[in-house]
Amino acid sequence: MSKLMVCFPGIGYHCDKPLLYYGRSIARELGYTDYRNISYSYQAGNIRGNEEKMKEAYEALFSQAEKELGDMDWRQYEDVLFISKSIGTIIAASYAQKYGLKRAAHILYTPLAQTYLFAPDNAVAFIGTADPWSDTDEIIRLSDANHIPIAVYEGCNHSLECADTLRNMENLKDIMQRTREFCKGMKKK
Repeated sequence: MSKLMVCFPGIGYHCDKPLLYYGRSIARELGYTDYRNISYSYQAGNIRGNEEKMKEAYEALFSQAEKELGDMDWRQYEDVLFISKSIGTIIAASYAQKYGLKRAAHILYTPLAQTYLFAPDNAVAFIGTADPWSDTDEIIRLSDANHIPIAVYEGCNHSLECADTLRNMENLKDIMQRTREFCKGMKKK
């Protein structure tokens, strides 16, 4: 039995950007040597604040993720870790729910409120107070209601960055240390 990690990016935040790249690196160091980077696209312009476009984007991206994971035999993995960003957090949580992957753990980088409709279990979340895609107080409340520890970064945007590069590097180190701690302490189901 082995460990599998799947990365679910955001629309404009691919798997080689810092959060997903280093999150994946941390997981690989901890034995998640099998991994998939989901690659999907959606070209409908700005979807922020437009519920209908957001739903269309989710459905299109979810369908693409299903196709990319269609050949998976989930039973061969003792541990499954979903690392996701933005709309990818919704896709990862809903995918785990739809396919009954109760043992999948979730690292939620800048989750959107809709993520919590799928009640991800065994998760950790990260959000910035200047994230234009999310109401930080709502994300904190939803995380607390779902018993998901959340780290909040003051003045940081949807990429968990601010105008100070050195502070961004310090924050990234903190995020990755918390990612490592979560991976080491994940509950087995």
